[in-house]
Amino acid sequence: MITEHTPAETAAAIGPWAVPVEAFALLTVDVPAEHWIEALTAARDSLGLRFFDWLSAVDELAEGFSVAVHLACVDTPGELRRVLLRTRVPRDAAALPTATGVFAGADWHERETHEMFGIEFTGHPGLTTLLLPEGFEGYPLRKEFVLAARVAKAWPGAKEPGESDHAPGEGAPAARRRMLPPGVPDPNEWGPLAGTLPPVPERPARGAARGPARRPPPRAATGRSAPTGRDAPAASTRARPASRPPRPRTLRPRPPRPGRRDPGRALAAGPDSGPGPDSGPGPGQADGGGTRRADRARTCVDRACLGRASLDRAWHRAFGRACRRACRRACRRARHRTLDRALG
Repeated sequence: MITEHTPAETAAAIGPWAVPVEAFALLTVDVPAEHWIEALTAARDSLGLRFFDWLSAVDELAEGFSVAVHLACVDTPGELRRVLLRTRVPRDAAALPTATGVFAGADWHERETHEMFGIEFTGHPGLTTLLLPEGFEGYPLRKEFVLAARVAKAWPGAKEPGESDHAPGEGAPAARRRMLPPGVPDPNEWGPLAGTLPPVPERPARGAARGPARRPPPRAATGRSAPTGRDAPAASTRARPASRPPRPRTLRPRPPRPGRRDPGRALAAGPDSGPGPDSGPGPGQADGGGTRRADRARTCVDRACLGRASLDRAWHRAFGRACRRACRRACRRARHRTLDRALG
């Protein structure tokens, strides 16, 4: 079983010149370039980091190149220990001894780093090109590498104002200064069109040609332009009309139907009053029950002025009665049609 080590113990197991740095939950150990192979061997034998993951480099500009190797220990199932060994080589003499003698899997990684960054790995069995074509000039992952494709051909393809193939006519607006991405030089300084393009004219500052902006005169509340001259003081003293208060919404009772009892009279007479002169048929007549129900509905409608809920209930009751009546009529018509067909 592999014993867990602290960053200080890990650096001490690699060598006295190792410096541990922990960032992003990954232990990084910086070693000098002259102890590169010694540090790789100690990490493999002393710490048990026998799994070689990858090797690459980073362009640090004036500080040179940082070469890093990611190693891991996968001997115990469910446990993983990782260490990143890092060293730095100068820019003018970028060279390191090859790690293929310690980890055979570093062969292709060193070939790729060599053709992308230009770092020499002394003792490598064959630093041939791996990704780039034969005769390619430069190192693409160096930060000073010029993206020649962006200079030779306009990208993303749409022309900027003033960059069309024909000469701009008189009165045409000045060309906008292009925003070049990192790594793309000025086409007039590098590339096939160097020295042949006219300089881009400077655009005036915004608002300098037109002068200070003038605000339009304020408008009155009626939508007309503000008065000027002698009428201005008089107009400024006019008071705006006050907004009208909202009108209260009132519910008016529906007038009674002819031949039915007036609900207003019934309410005024009280519950003990008898039927009036214009009342409908009594309880003993044919439509007595319907009349009473209609009277109660109209009474609810008249009382709805005191509350909206009463009006809603009365409306729903009346609507339900109308639906039931229409359904009864439709059933009677259907029965009559069926009897006519059977007898006919």
